[in-house]
Amino acid sequence: MVNQIYKHVFSFFLSVLLLQSSTVSYVRKSFDLNKPCRHFVLYLHNIAYDDDNAANATAATIVNPLGLGDYSFGRVIICDNPVTMDQNYLSKPVARAQGFYFYNKKTNFNTWVAWTLVFNSTKHKGTFTIMDANPYGMEPTRDLAIVGGTGDFLMTRGIATLKTKLSQGSKYFCLEMNIKLYECY
Repeated sequence: MVNQIYKHVFSFFLSVLLLQSSTVSYVRKSFDLNKPCRHFVLYLHNIAYDDDNAANATAATIVNPLGLGDYSFGRVIICDNPVTMDQNYLSKPVARAQGFYFYNKKTNFNTWVAWTLVFNSTKHKGTFTIMDANPYGMEPTRDLAIVGGTGDFLMTRGIATLKTKLSQGSKYFCLEMNIKLYECY
C-alpha cells in the first residue's frame, strides 16, 4: 500500500515537472517604436522594360490585361531592382530587390508588393522580405511590413517606410526606403 502511494506521488510530481518544462514561460517582447534595433535608409531604382532597353531594364510587365480602367488594374510586374545607399542610380548596389508587384485597385493607383531584399555586401549578408499594400497614388509616404529574413536579418520584423524620390512616368522611379527593424536576433 505504501508502495502504491509513493508511485502516485512520484507520478504526480513527475507530471507537474514535465508540464512545467513543456510550458516554458512565454514573455512577449515589447517594442519601443522610437528605438529600432536596426535602422538604415536605402534607395530602390526601378527601370521598366519597354522594347528598347533590355540591357538596362530591371523590371518587366508579365501580365497586362487591357480594358480594365485607367489605373493598370491587373498588371503584374516582376523585378530585380538595384538598391543603393544614395539616390544615384550609378552608385554601387548593396542589395537587390527581387520579387513582384501588381496593381490591385480599379479606382486609383495602388499596388501590392512582395520584394525580398538580397544583401551580399561587406556590411550585410542575408535577406529580408517586404510584403504589403503600397497605395502610392494616395500617400506621400507608405509603411510596408518587413515579415522575416535570413543571415544577418534572421527572422527579423519591422517597417519599411517608402517615399517616392523621383518618378519619370512609367519608365523609371526611385524609392527611398527608411528601414526600421524592431525584432533582431
